[in-house]
Order: sequence, then structure tokens, then C-alpha cells
Amino acid sequence: MTVAAPAKAAPPDPVDRAEARRRGPFRRIRQSYDQFWYAWAMCAPVVVVLGLLVGYPLVLGVMYTFTDATSLNVGHTIGVNHIPDTFSWVGLKTYVDILSGPDNQFWPHFGWTIVWTVTCVVLTISLGLGLAVLLNRKVRGRTAYRMLLILPWAVPTFVTIFSWRLLLADDGLVNSVLGFVGIGHVQWLSDPLWQRVAAIAVNVWVGVPFMMVSMLGGLQAIPGELYEAAEMDGATAWQRFRNVTLPGLRPVSSTLVLLGIIWTFNQFNVIYLLFGTTNSDSVQILVTYSFRLFFGQEPMDYARAATVGVLCLSILVVFTEFYRRWIRRMQGDAA
Repeated sequence: MTVAAPAKAAPPDPVDRAEARRRGPFRRIRQSYDQFWYAWAMCAPVVVVLGLLVGYPLVLGVMYTFTDATSLNVGHTIGVNHIPDTFSWVGLKTYVDILSGPDNQFWPHFGWTIVWTVTCVVLTISLGLGLAVLLNRKVRGRTAYRMLLILPWAVPTFVTIFSWRLLLADDGLVNSVLGFVGIGHVQWLSDPLWQRVAAIAVNVWVGVPFMMVSMLGGLQAIPGELYEAAEMDGATAWQRFRNVTLPGLRPVSSTLVLLGIIWTFNQFNVIYLLFGTTNSDSVQILVTYSFRLFFGQEPMDYARAATVGVLCLSILVVFTEFYRRWIRRMQGDAA
């Protein structure tokens, strides 16, 4: 008895693919819902919550950027009395005032935000990679070292920052040690230059453990046979690191760089908890500058604060798109 071989599936017709594209996104969404309705049902509560907590404030904030809204002309309710909105629509005037207005505050804050972001990301990635390489070796007490280095990440961020605020005070432990060795006291929390140094140091302290753990996971995913083959070919330690370790870490490191830039660009906690809103204006990054426009003055300037926030979001969206395309092009060249 002869058994007929199963027929091979015919390749998809290009005409059918073009027809599917012409059906539009709504038809494809309907087909996806019919096939994966349970996934849509499980995602629906998350989408609703995100829409209420993120989507609505975002739409409201974008709307305020085209107005002259402040705490005096935005409607609110006092008891049973409702005061209606009295702000006016001004178009792009708020954007023009922020970017080229007489106060000239956006660009200095923007420049410091870029310096702050690049410096912190470079230091956290470099130190995290160095520590991960050291802890990836078989050394005595490796588990204890890992636990100690993860502690700054395990401790809540606000506890870490308040601890550093006490250590960096004029009469804190850091100045006591510097005075003991003859260097003298440094005004970490009041001098503009040393404020920036302190902010970068504290943010690096908070961020290095996460980078180290992520890099360590990436290192352990690299096959050991690659190192053995490179060593047999006579490659030095630096050549093995450059030609085996760094390419093997590329999928992890590219994601960590993107996350590090987004997190550091929006790192509100370190600046605000370390210095508050009453200290030097030169240490404020864009997100804390927006916060000061909203809460740090009377009347609270809703329009200008929202405009700075929308500009921050736009900068990150544009950067993320360019970074994604650059990574995709690098992966294509490597393939």
C-alpha cells in the first residue's frame, strides 16, 4: 500500500498579501480579536487603568500647552461652588516663550540635562560592566561581593538619597574625612559646581547595581566555548574582551543604554530629594525645572510646566526612534 506524501503548503501569494494590506488596520484588529479574544480580555483592565492614569493627564497637559493656564484661571470646586475656567487659548505662544523667551531658562537646563544624562549613563554602564566582569570570575567570596554590591539597589531610593544628603552636609561624614586628610570642607549641597558633582555621584551609586546585575546576566549567557577558542588562537585578555565579550553583550547593552538614558533624563528623585527646590537653580534638570514652574511659585504656571514636560517627552520620543533605527542598522550590518 502506498502512502501519499503530504502536500507542501503553497507560498503566500503576493496578490493576497497586498489585498490583506488594503483591508485596513480595523479588519486586521477584528481578525486578531476573533482569534485571540482571551488575550484582549486580559489586557483590557491594564489598558483602562493606563488610559486613566497616563492617557488622560497627558492629553490634558498637551491641551494646557496651548493656553495661558495658571492656578488662578483654571476652574476648580470649593465646597458646593464651582469656579469655571477663565484661561485663554494662545496657540504656540507658550512654546515660543519657553524656547526663546526673556527668562532664557530652558536652554541652560537643557544643556545641563544632556551633560547629566551622558555622564551618568557612561559611568553607570562602565562601572556596571567592570564589576560584572570581575564577579563573573570564580573568586572566593563571590556571592558575598554580589550581595554587598546589590545593596544600594535593594535599599529604597529615597532612603539612599537622604543618607547621602546627611553624609554630604557641611558637618557630615564626607567633609569630616576630607578635613581629617587635610583637603578641607566642600560645600556639596550649596555650591553650584559641587552640587552637580554630588548629584552625578549619588545617581551613579543608585544606578550601578542594576547595570551590574544585567551585565552579569548577559555575560553568563555568552558560551564559554568562544573564550576557549579565542584563547587557543592566542588572543590576549583585551582581545577576548573586545571581540567576544562586547559583541556578546550587545543585545543587553543596547537595551541598557536606552533605558539608562530615559531613566536618567527623567531622574526626578535624586535632584529633588538631594537639593529640594530652594537651592541653586543651576543643578535643576528639565523635569525638576518643570516641577518648580508648577509647584515652586505663585500662581502655579500650568501652561509653562506642561510645555516643558511635552518638550521632554518629544525629545525622548525622537531620540528613541533614531536610536532604534541605528541599532537595527548595526544588527543588519553585523548579520
